[in-house]
Amino acid sequence: MLNLIFVFAIIISFVFYFYFKTKQFRSPLPIAKNWYKSKANVSFGAFILVFGFNQAYLFPGLYTFIIVAILVVLGIFVVIENIKKVRHYGQFVDEEYRINQ
Repeated sequence: MLNLIFVFAIIISFVFYFYFKTKQFRSPLPIAKNWYKSKANVSFGAFILVFGFNQAYLFPGLYTFIIVAILVVLGIFVVIENIKKVRHYGQFVDEEYRINQ
């Protein structure tokens, strides 16, 4: 059952990654592009994090736990850094849309 939850979370994070990447490429505004890029990177960080937990659940072993530790630290770092960027760019997105209409 836990494996199904991990797989579902992996798929959802991957779908959100592609959704925000597509929004990034289609947006003509530079701040909105950075905002969507940061959102896509949050989803990618979540993907790395959940993938690491899934691997630890499926293949318990010493080497797997070492690699999973690296993936979890990297995933947490990517998520935290890009959440900061999403908050920063989110302040200016509405203003940018209003100015450029």
